[in-house]
Amino acid sequence: QVQLVESGGGSVQPGGSLRLSCAASGFSFSGYAIAWYRQAPGKERELVAMITSGGGSTNYVDFAKGRFTISRDNAKNTAYLQMNSLKPEDTAVYYCTVVIALTRVWGRGTQVTVSS
Repeated sequence: QVQLVESGGGSVQPGGSLRLSCAASGFSFSGYAIAWYRQAPGKERELVAMITSGGGSTNYVDFAKGRFTISRDNAKNTAYLQMNSLKPEDTAVYYCTVVIALTRVWGRGTQVTVSS
């Protein structure tokens, strides 16, 4: 029943922006931290950003600092990842995820492609 569905991916030129959304259902969204990960072809899935259950604290990996912003709207059961100043190396499938009772639940992912 727990489900996360990403959207908002697409193709963009270097320097452009995208806003990803993660729609959650099947659990008490406001009670859990949410994270965004990404996976490029041939590489392992890596953390991008995390946000606490109430949205009061956020964390970013180095490549995302200053360019990406994670947020959430608990009334809408949705988390977001705003991505600015995109680079070709940001090309990947982006996933949102939540840990519930020691089990990590993933969305299906949304493709982000940054190229000229």
